[in-house]
Amino acid sequence: MTAARIELWTDGACSGNPGPGGWAAILVARDEDGTIAKQAELSGSDPATTNNRMELQAVISGLQALERPTALTVHIDSSYVMDAVVKGWHVGWKARGWKTAAKQPVKNQDLWETLLALVERHAISWRKVKGHAGVELNERCDELAVAACRTARAPG
Repeated sequence: MTAARIELWTDGACSGNPGPGGWAAILVARDEDGTIAKQAELSGSDPATTNNRMELQAVISGLQALERPTALTVHIDSSYVMDAVVKGWHVGWKARGWKTAAKQPVKNQDLWETLLALVERHAISWRKVKGHAGVELNERCDELAVAACRTARAPG
């Protein structure tokens, strides 16, 4: 059975900013009737990071998990990530040599370059989700990201 829709749900978390962080991505394939045909959960952590880096890493990891160019919808609660792509902030950053309009270096340039290359590979529709508002897969991403964050700061 071929999925009618592919969705990517993402979230990042950080304990302190900077501090230990976690990210999560959930890939969902839905049938034509909207039921979930297949679902995969991904997560990871970094012992010293920022929330914005974890938000970026969640989207990057989800897109990297796709084996071929795919049409999909990314559901995200991070305005930072979504606006930079959808509103085209990255176009100005690149034109200015990875500087902001205030002539400051763009933070997280390494991750932005990776994400933008992946965005070019796929046909993406972006959907803003309000975080912590009871949206089931967004809440699940938050749980996974927070759990990953906890493992990042666990001793040992």
